[in-house]
Amino acid sequence: MTTPATTEVKDRILAALVYILPLIYALPFGVSLLKQIPFLGLIYLPLSPLISLYYSLPFAGLIIFFVLFFAVVRNERVSRFIRFNTLQAILIDIALILCGLILPIFGQVLAGENLLVLTLNNTVFLGTLTACIFGIIQSARGFYAEIPAISEAVYAQLPW
Repeated sequence: MTTPATTEVKDRILAALVYILPLIYALPFGVSLLKQIPFLGLIYLPLSPLISLYYSLPFAGLIIFFVLFFAVVRNERVSRFIRFNTLQAILIDIALILCGLILPIFGQVLAGENLLVLTLNNTVFLGTLTACIFGIIQSARGFYAEIPAISEAVYAQLPW
């Protein structure tokens, strides 16, 4: 774990900013929850220009993924702290993509069980929101955000 004294301020800011990607991608999972609890929508208010840009450009998510992966994660000139947090945000995004593929299947199989599908969507949304807020706070403090399973995968993929 990095101590805050060894991480530059610009590295902390850049490492925290990459968690915006999974926050934006998790938004469709939380639509029903945001309608019920409008206070949560305040988190997305500053991100609204980025959200509209993200969803208006075709293949924006794919382009951002490749740019972050090849220009940041695989670039050894970028600090390890930024690469770690970028790869962690990418893995959260990949997990969201898998959830986006699997959850509609539950919706078709359990056609009459809307409560279960809503609960799964809300769980995915709140889990992503919690992981991203934790990642942003830890990055801003200069610490590695240790998210179970995801951080282990990052350590396995990111060379020292």
